[in-house]
Amino acid sequence: MNVSHSNIDNLNAIISIELEKPDYEEKVNKSLRTYGNRANIPGFRKGHVPFSMLVKMFGKAVKAEEINRLVSESLYNYIRDNKLDILGEPMTAEDQTIDLENGENFTFRFDIALAPQIALTVDKNITIPYYKIAVTDEMVSKQDETFRARQGKQITVDALSDESDLVKGSMVELENGTVKEGGIVVDATIISPKYLKGDEKAKFSAVKVGDKVVFNPDAACESSVAELSSMLNIDREKAAEVKSDFELTVTEIMHLQPAEHDQEFYDGVFGKDAVKNEEEYTAKVREMIAAQLAPESDYRFGIDARKILEEKAGAIELPVAFLKRWLIATNEKYTAENIDEEFVKMEADLKWHLVKEHIARSFEVKVDDEDLKALALSVTRQQFAQYGMGNLPDEVIANYSQEMLKNKDSRNQLIDRATEAKIQNAIKNAVTLDEKEISAEDFGKLFEA
Repeated sequence: MNVSHSNIDNLNAIISIELEKPDYEEKVNKSLRTYGNRANIPGFRKGHVPFSMLVKMFGKAVKAEEINRLVSESLYNYIRDNKLDILGEPMTAEDQTIDLENGENFTFRFDIALAPQIALTVDKNITIPYYKIAVTDEMVSKQDETFRARQGKQITVDALSDESDLVKGSMVELENGTVKEGGIVVDATIISPKYLKGDEKAKFSAVKVGDKVVFNPDAACESSVAELSSMLNIDREKAAEVKSDFELTVTEIMHLQPAEHDQEFYDGVFGKDAVKNEEEYTAKVREMIAAQLAPESDYRFGIDARKILEEKAGAIELPVAFLKRWLIATNEKYTAENIDEEFVKMEADLKWHLVKEHIARSFEVKVDDEDLKALALSVTRQQFAQYGMGNLPDEVIANYSQEMLKNKDSRNQLIDRATEAKIQNAIKNAVTLDEKEISAEDFGKLFEA
């Protein structure tokens, strides 16, 4: 057997595999004997089928199977051993015809696409802007309000003091200003004036315990059947027909009393003894907000880095004809009719992918199990934090992250994210960063173009 390759040009090549009968004959005979030992063939005991009979019955199929296996192994071993950097997968030469049944010696030819050489050195000679979003006192104050509300407690009050208060009471349906006979009666309901609409909202502005408020629930909910159904404790079908006024008798008003700045509060937000006074707390909140904003800065950096590094890499030529042919053959989404239009859409991203692969090789970027574990833990903490569960025990976080790693799809997503992050970090560490502090408003304007 002889395997070789010849370049058509800088981006296209052909791998040729020459097979002669001695290269595959023994493998075919061995497979036939193995099949004869296992197969149930009428008229013969298992393992006692004459070899000539096996050849007659299964020889052609086994020969084709063994030759295809040998060719496939030889092809990919050759690519690996010769460190050929290819795009896509090898494809059988378009003009090739092979008669496996009747021939003995064969030459298989495969078209391959070679990855273009990229001349790019990522070092301190390249300057890329890095925008840090300034953490303002207003951001700190809003985050403090959120924490205080989250750590606060519900208390009963005599009168509505804030539109976020909850009004509890009973309701009866009215007709011509009096209680409707056989009308809807709601023994207990909760209304949040904050979410009422139009003129109906104003009717609750100075409500007190014991007051009777006449209002129209349908108007207050802007005819939202879901909201009306919840307020009146009836099914949606019935709620869709309700247009009447109702009288609400206020029995209780619940007010959220924000937590005070004390050690119990600090421990509840950041963990026991993480901060011990107002100054440390404010600094910790500011630090937390800065960490939350950092991914936005990194995202912008990625956009700017791509633009600058693509310019530095210069024009990248692709084996377009091969790639179009390969895409049509491997993805039903692409056809001869739409491939030109579709390829234009993906060409820029494909070139950037090649640049990133070049950078990854240059800095020997690798993702190992420890990287995936660390990312899974981080993602899990972020997901729980979104629901206000920022202080879960480490073992709970670890268990959820392990489940994430066991799932094939989520694991692959983590691998992609970890690889992207490592490439971006490699770029950040290698280039010169032009750091600029910028307001959140001005940061947003960067994306308007």
